[in-house]
Amino acid sequence: MAVKPARKLPAGSSGETDSLDAEGIAMLAKALAHPARVKVVDTLLRRRSCIGCDIVEEIGLAASTTSEHLRILKEAGLIVGEIARPRVCYSLNPEAVAPLRAFLQLVEAAPAPAFSE
Repeated sequence: MAVKPARKLPAGSSGETDSLDAEGIAMLAKALAHPARVKVVDTLLRRRSCIGCDIVEEIGLAASTTSEHLRILKEAGLIVGEIARPRVCYSLNPEAVAPLRAFLQLVEAAPAPAFSE
């Protein structure tokens, strides 16, 4: 599933966040919100591409559990799978993280709150 194009927020929203894709960003964040899925991404960063059974071995979970994690990452667009019967070869889709990266850069650049004492 491809990442959805940015959509406009309601009038009155401010500045750089006007084209924020809140649902897409949340989907990416949720897909990365489990240690096993972070391990899958890390494995694919190191190996560039990987066959499903290698990922199972690398992260140390049952094949069915690993398959579910791969499904979630693929649904979010973070990975792609190419069928090479009888196996599936997975690789990262780096462009998919652009909305999340842009949002986190806005958060990082935000001024610190000034709390009165």
